[in-house]
Amino acid sequence: MIPFSVLDLSPITEGSTATQSFKNTLSLAKRVDDLGYKRYWLAEHHGMPGIASAATSLLISHVAAGTKNMRVGAGGIMLPNHSPLVIAEQFGTLECLYPGRIDLGLGRAPGSDTPTSRALRRNLTGSAHDFPQDVIELMDYMSDDPKQSVEAVPGKGAKVPIWILGSSLFGAQLAAALGLPYAFASHFAPQQMEQAVDLYRKTFQPSDQLQEPHVMLAYNVFAADTNEEAEILATSAQQYFVQLRTSNPGKVPPPVPGYLDQAGEHAKAIISHVMRCSAIGDKQTVAQNISSFIERMKPEELIIVSNIFDIDARIRSYEITAEIFQQLR
Repeated sequence: MIPFSVLDLSPITEGSTATQSFKNTLSLAKRVDDLGYKRYWLAEHHGMPGIASAATSLLISHVAAGTKNMRVGAGGIMLPNHSPLVIAEQFGTLECLYPGRIDLGLGRAPGSDTPTSRALRRNLTGSAHDFPQDVIELMDYMSDDPKQSVEAVPGKGAKVPIWILGSSLFGAQLAAALGLPYAFASHFAPQQMEQAVDLYRKTFQPSDQLQEPHVMLAYNVFAADTNEEAEILATSAQQYFVQLRTSNPGKVPPPVPGYLDQAGEHAKAIISHVMRCSAIGDKQTVAQNISSFIERMKPEELIIVSNIFDIDARIRSYEITAEIFQQLR
């Protein structure tokens, strides 16, 4: 059976702070480490009131130091925001500190709006367009025999697996051409999932890192002891996605019973579109949805997103999902 992993944005909930979010992230990481999840990824975002994982490399170190077994990494680093040398040094350092446990997923999007991107001190002209070359440069810095005139110390020779992340066909093409594993953001942008996965598999070229295609798909899970409870828990993520898609980002709101009944048609359309790859319900309901999704898409791995307001309920959702994983296994 395929492994399950965790994607955590270290969400900041209404009435809470980034400090508490980091405590919640470590509590969740420790629990899922015990439950047998394969990897724990954190994502780079900037200027987002509801996401605390902006300094992604620091948070990866925080999680890796507090866990023992899982791989810990970036899902991902938004490379247009950084020089490849800086990322090679950061992840070379992480690999020295936590050998054999670090992953580096790379994304092309800035993970922010234009003013925030400017504040990051990056030249916006052509930065996303330069993404393939930046990936190749970063890979060279971390190789055993780099061709660059500057050496990444630490970084040279670091055995950090590099992934390409995407929500469109571009990332699929690049991952296939470079022979890298591919993670698709189906938890919020599922519209091109089937086409991207098919393109990646058909055009994959083996590399020193990877001989066969490896697809990891992101999947929302809101699991609870009853269907009714799960449906209420999911309303926090539903509200949050509506906020994002209507240019009104905020902290993750508390659940609202009956939210979908109260929501307007535009909000319902956003939720239906964005959260198509989701399972909401008790153990049996979620198991059926996950099994169906795996059967249809045949990924090599699932990365589970449970953006639930209450940390205890979030941890419980991952516990139920782990039970499902063991049953499927």
